[in-house]
Amino acid sequence: MPCYRCGARQTDPDHGPSPWRRGVRSDRQVLICPDCQHGRDWAAELDHCAACGATALVCRLGEVECRTCGRVRAVERAPETPASSDSPGLSEEVAAALSRLLGNDPAT
Repeated sequence: MPCYRCGARQTDPDHGPSPWRRGVRSDRQVLICPDCQHGRDWAAELDHCAACGATALVCRLGEVECRTCGRVRAVERAPETPASSDSPGLSEEVAAALSRLLGNDPAT
């Protein structure tokens, strides 16, 4: 899952905890990359628990649970729309990375 703000793909850290953050925005689970966390109040863009105001929410199986107070509510989401064709999908990103790594000229 990419960062919801910039589209960067998550990478595993060499060691220690991941610097990426999770949240819920518009009843959808999202990730926030380390770069988008700097210099912004990114937590203000996330959904908040109606009971305690926390942003430590998890979206799963048609419900949103607050990890702070334990409140659970049903997801109120419209049907998902297809992904935008403006940004490359994972398969295109992998193909481009392999091409760079192997030195293949995409014009040939």
